[in-house]
Amino acid sequence: MNKVVTSKEAILAASRSIVMEKGISAVNMRSVADACSIAVGSLYNYFPSKAELLSAAVEDVWRDIFHMGDCTKFDSFSDCLIWLFERVQKGCARYPGFFTFHSVSFAAGEKERGRLVMQQYFGHIKESLAQVLKNDGNVRPDAFGTGLTAEVFVDFIFTVFTSMLLNGQDNYRPLLEIVSRCIY
Repeated sequence: MNKVVTSKEAILAASRSIVMEKGISAVNMRSVADACSIAVGSLYNYFPSKAELLSAAVEDVWRDIFHMGDCTKFDSFSDCLIWLFERVQKGCARYPGFFTFHSVSFAAGEKERGRLVMQQYFGHIKESLAQVLKNDGNVRPDAFGTGLTAEVFVDFIFTVFTSMLLNGQDNYRPLLEIVSRCIY
């Protein structure tokens, strides 16, 4: 085996390639070391365990999917949701099965770490959606109150959004209709 020196970035790029081609469950120390043409032992210099490698790979895929654009640039909450759906659809095409299966790849004691990485990115998305909603000048003044705050609304819409993803639904028009009727 070639014992070339590599970088953490090269290892993560190789991990992303494996996820694209074979799915997140194919990411392990040996497959990544082989893809990087390094010894498995060398990989441990960068990632002390499979859990660390898998967590970094999951985080890197989330970053690739969601940080290639910024939804806070939108003036309309609905336009931001459309962008988000399209972004996720591209991510699903690029990383088949990633959204539904990445947490399954972690061993029982390590699933919490995978869940935390996912929550981090979901939190980032919800914060961005809340900011766009706050800046949307077309929202009715009486759209929110004590029973339905803007934060609760964003959380609810995002919950429906992720449920749609997990169920393989790609028609986001009904959700946009609900948004439109509620806030415009």
